[in-house]
Amino acid sequence: MAGEGAGVGGDGRQRLLAARDAYTRTVSPHYDEVLHHVAHRARREGSLGKADIGALLPWKRLRADTRWAGALLAVAEAEVRRATAAAVAAVRDASLGRGAAARAGRAALAGLPGFASGDAPASAVLTAAAPDRMAVYDRRAHAGLRALGIPLPHSRGRYGRYLDAIDRLLVGAPGPVRAWTPRETDTALSCLPSLSPAPPSA
Repeated sequence: MAGEGAGVGGDGRQRLLAARDAYTRTVSPHYDEVLHHVAHRARREGSLGKADIGALLPWKRLRADTRWAGALLAVAEAEVRRATAAAVAAVRDASLGRGAAARAGRAALAGLPGFASGDAPASAVLTAAAPDRMAVYDRRAHAGLRALGIPLPHSRGRYGRYLDAIDRLLVGAPGPVRAWTPRETDTALSCLPSLSPAPPSA
């Protein structure tokens, strides 16, 4: 359904391509090295620990001097590993579509401090758990979808709907956009609002 982000037309495609080009021109090619290192460990160990989550905080440009970060450090490593192992298994489950996998992975993290609400930290962990399937969520990427006329309600289950929207966007997009990974798509979405204004509200 077009109203739910079934895809973008030629204008939307050009804006996405321009946004992705802006990202690659302005962001260091080494920026995702932390993500790649954490993803490698997650692939080898089947879970992420507190040190892995801590490494993702500056990569995602999240503050570490917060109450939830301190509370997470007070949780036993084994408990963190149990939650993230369940999340890793969920987002890598090939029998699930990306949106369903995202919802299951997000739910697995919900009991950890900092992951009960808000999708930005969880999306960093889930993207490290399955970098070819998941995407980073933040307010900029949300605004990018809005700039394409794709709504994304803030209600519970947003991260799964975000992956559903990216899936529909990629399936419906012509040309090179269709071959992008979700991670490449989220980088384009994050730059899009600075290049083109959102369409007027109905």
